[in-house]
Amino acid sequence: MNDVDTGPAPPALRLPRDDTTFGTLGDLNLVGLWTLYCKEVWRFLKVITQTVLAPVVTTLIFLAVFTLALGRSGRSVADMPFLEFIAPGLVTMAIVQNAFANTSSSIMIAKIQGNIVDYLMPPLSPGELLFGIVAGGVTRGFVVGGVVWASMAFFVDMTPHAPLLVFYFVLMASLMLSILGFLGALWAEKFDQMAAVTNFVITPLSFLSGTFYSIEALPGAFHAVALANPFFYMIDGVRYGFTGHTDASVVAGALVLALVNAALWFFALRLVRLGYRLKP
Repeated sequence: MNDVDTGPAPPALRLPRDDTTFGTLGDLNLVGLWTLYCKEVWRFLKVITQTVLAPVVTTLIFLAVFTLALGRSGRSVADMPFLEFIAPGLVTMAIVQNAFANTSSSIMIAKIQGNIVDYLMPPLSPGELLFGIVAGGVTRGFVVGGVVWASMAFFVDMTPHAPLLVFYFVLMASLMLSILGFLGALWAEKFDQMAAVTNFVITPLSFLSGTFYSIEALPGAFHAVALANPFFYMIDGVRYGFTGHTDASVVAGALVLALVNAALWFFALRLVRLGYRLKP
């Protein structure tokens, strides 16, 4: 009796190929990486009203509230008008919140809906998979930051003092929050857990990082706590890039962010290689 030809077996569910951090240069899946990146960018551009325009409106409302409450009183911080002091912090807050939201929502929705296999099936290494998703979050951070900056420039002087430093600290901020969003979504198994990360970790660290005040005014213990918050170095660096004012060493802030990002990257990469909470 002849065997029945049932055709090729369906591909087995598997994790991305595990070779090196990004794959060797000759083995780098550029087409797959570019496709994943474009997918992540197109995902937030399709709902641009929610992902880009809404943060702009929210940030401008913050600016309007502070203008009405404090800006007209002639208050100054660090020898500059209060609004010029807080404007870079507001821009940075919009960047980090949206970079975090992009990667966290992408992975979280894929896990909840069961289509996480769309990330696991393509022949992408763990480094390529992580890079493609995180790069999408970084791009959203830059897009939101650019639109917020352009919108606020109508009301506050937002001429960069050091454009290259603005770019560096925005990149570091977007990268850090994109990786944190990825890690949070890996850990969370339902939206309530993801909301807890946002409400009890990301939002407090953002607001308590010197956005609305100079940490030089804080008493000793609180000043030390502020210096231990990596979010402070994002905002302080962006503020220096726009205004030339800093509450800490710019070089130290740049190094802290680079080291934190490197540690987060390799930690996230390790979890992807292990398949931590990636299988449906």
